[in-house]
Amino acid sequence: MHYGAGPITFARAQQLRKSETRAEKLLWEKLSNKQLGVKFRRQHPLNYFIADFYCHSLKLVIEVDGSIHSLEENREWDQLRTSLIEEFGIRLIRFTNEDIYFRLGNVIETIKCIIAENK
Repeated sequence: MHYGAGPITFARAQQLRKSETRAEKLLWEKLSNKQLGVKFRRQHPLNYFIADFYCHSLKLVIEVDGSIHSLEENREWDQLRTSLIEEFGIRLIRFTNEDIYFRLGNVIETIKCIIAENK
């Protein structure tokens, strides 16, 4: 479930859980406690990475990207990271902070569709 994540990654994930962003908090309010019928974990270690949200039963990672992800060097890193995570057979989807703030209903519907596809 953690794909070889080491102690440093686990410690960093624990720190991130204590300092979630506003967008992450809003989405977590909709994903927590199996509200969508599946269990999500937040700030979940996966190998050398930390997924914002992870559903093990669906092998699904959800990332919430702030404006820093629009910088060219970060877009390249995100593409590489996505490719590496997908090598584990995990699907990764991304939403922006703006998606969460202004289109949260659409985000949840997208996630529900993915859940339905995999059940």
